[in-house]
Amino acid sequence: MFDKDKLYAAAQLMDDSPIDEAAIMRLTGELLKALGEDPAREGLLRTPERVANAYQELLAGYRTDPLALLNDAVFDVDYDDMVLVRDIEFYSLCEHHMLPFIGRAHVAYIPRKKVIGLSKIPRVVDMFARRLQVQERMTHQIAMFIEAALEPLGVAVVVEGLHLCSMMRGVRKHDARMTTSTMLGGFRNNAATRQEFLDSISRGAAPLAI
Repeated sequence: MFDKDKLYAAAQLMDDSPIDEAAIMRLTGELLKALGEDPAREGLLRTPERVANAYQELLAGYRTDPLALLNDAVFDVDYDDMVLVRDIEFYSLCEHHMLPFIGRAHVAYIPRKKVIGLSKIPRVVDMFARRLQVQERMTHQIAMFIEAALEPLGVAVVVEGLHLCSMMRGVRKHDARMTTSTMLGGFRNNAATRQEFLDSISRGAAPLAI
């Protein structure tokens, strides 16, 4: 059903070795000391363990098996109109400061006789969000993975994000948001199809907020 080589290449996985939780715990303790804190005080005693557990979850996308994620939920159809899943919440970590950025992804494709189960598209978004990321790359990765999985007539991905690295520090602009897009196939080549997608994701969209 899938071209496994294309699918795994598009997933851009790390090797399957587990995260080194012991090293994360040790280094978190050293960081607390470097910040002038006392890792032995009551409130911080379990912080290294909690941080290691958190990173296990927040960075799980590096080791998500794309075949297990899709789980054969691709179906043959006689349908070639746009399929759109909008307002997919995501949470990621900026690779520059390791601070969160959060937002919404809108993903559309034009089937070439194959569609994917509805729940799988948010899972694809999560697979790429749960890594050290930049929003531009994440947007492109989502689109390329859908392309590899379905070989559709076109793929469109728009991601809107709020970045705590620019809200909490640096320019400190609370309401500044970033929008990135990747358009492939029919969405890139056909202005009317592209506009239909953009109009669909703009209708009734609520403002991003933290």
